[in-house]
Amino acid sequence: MSLLVTGGSRGIGRGIVLGALRHGYDVAFTYRSNAEAAEETLKLAADLAPERTCRGYQLDQRDAAAVEETGWTIQDDFDDLRVVVCNAGINRDGLAFSMSDETWKDVIDTNLTGSFYIARQFLSALIASGTGRLIFMSSVATDGLTGQANYAASKAGLLGLMRTLAKEYGRKGVTSNAIIPGFFDTDMTRNTMSTGHQEFWHKFCPVGRMGTLDEIAAAVLFLASEEASFVNGCALPVTGGLDQAV
Repeated sequence: MSLLVTGGSRGIGRGIVLGALRHGYDVAFTYRSNAEAAEETLKLAADLAPERTCRGYQLDQRDAAAVEETGWTIQDDFDDLRVVVCNAGINRDGLAFSMSDETWKDVIDTNLTGSFYIARQFLSALIASGTGRLIFMSSVATDGLTGQANYAASKAGLLGLMRTLAKEYGRKGVTSNAIIPGFFDTDMTRNTMSTGHQEFWHKFCPVGRMGTLDEIAAAVLFLASEEASFVNGCALPVTGGLDQAV
């Protein structure tokens, strides 16, 4: 059984790739441009689960034609694809009044439109499997976040997309769900999260810490599992409770 993770070369995506391999899946992942990070993920995968297949594919998911071409290649390489995790995303922060058209479009095209292209490309394979799973990575920013109008809009849009697909394809055996991640211990958060933001998180998050990549992978794998076959159209918070505490 195979699973696809978009944006799987680093951070949360890499955590999902490794967690899925550990769980017995063969895994395909995409990456936009960082070939070095993709190679590192493949090395970690080979060390962790040498008996499993793991392959990386360079893909800019803003490009519908590229999604179609690469998508068919992935389906040829992984003919028992059951799970698609739409994780790839970017942020380009800035206040709305000064946000350029390019900055707005790059984030919306990558996070929202690109995820739609991915879902559309693989829906036929998921329907054919009879037990397909679509899982979208949204964000606590869906309720709005200063300096992230583009990012918040894209992640909120994913929830509308997910719930529509849940209604359209639930009877075809394909469930669609989303995860709302809090902050996880990744290179990105360690390198870009301000000291003040870290202090806020540790002070107000009821669990009192960031999440681990194993924890976000476990949430994804639950939604991918047979045990979650009646979970459809759900946005699952994996935030340590911070979204309910403030």
